[in-house]
Amino acid sequence: MTDAEAVLETVREENDTALSRLGSSKSLYAETGGDIDTDPVLQATADAEYAAWRTFSAWADDEDHDAARDAFERTASEERDHYDTVSERLEAYEPETVPALHEHLRGLENTVERAGAFLGRILASERSKDQVVGYFVGDADPQTASLFREFGDDLGDQLERATDLLEDVCDDDEDYERAADAASGAIEAAYGEYVDSLEELGANPKPVC
Repeated sequence: MTDAEAVLETVREENDTALSRLGSSKSLYAETGGDIDTDPVLQATADAEYAAWRTFSAWADDEDHDAARDAFERTASEERDHYDTVSERLEAYEPETVPALHEHLRGLENTVERAGAFLGRILASERSKDQVVGYFVGDADPQTASLFREFGDDLGDQLERATDLLEDVCDDDEDYERAADAASGAIEAAYGEYVDSLEELGANPKPVC
């Protein structure tokens, strides 16, 4: 593995099934505990955005690598803006759940692994954001759907930021391999929670809907 684009391609290929299922219509069912309605969808989104803000803030606070610290600070700021925007649409809601993905990310301390996991988190989040957009389109709420499309645009910027960061922090093939493994680990954490949630609800996580 020789560069960040190779990491991205490899991670997408090796996690194709998990990413496809995270982008299926069952993802919202899993994230809302089977209650697919406006408030539960917004609450699940608020949980995710708040967790992302706190994760990347913490990473930035203890990061020695200048490029990594800057990438994490910028991402934390974006995620805080996302959280504030979603919170405005909820009445007196405080985030209650830390998604398994962010529990996993918070256990990483190495800069190369964080950079890889950052990439994996974006790939997983892109899929779930698409489903949130789809929900509000179906709910005849184009304004909120457009808002979440803007969140998706930010993820596109973050993906470019993540690949640039990999180029900055990876010195050799071994580093790129570690980054790819970390990216897959992040996706696996998100997918594992998706599977567990659906099984608890008595649903089969395997078929893509």
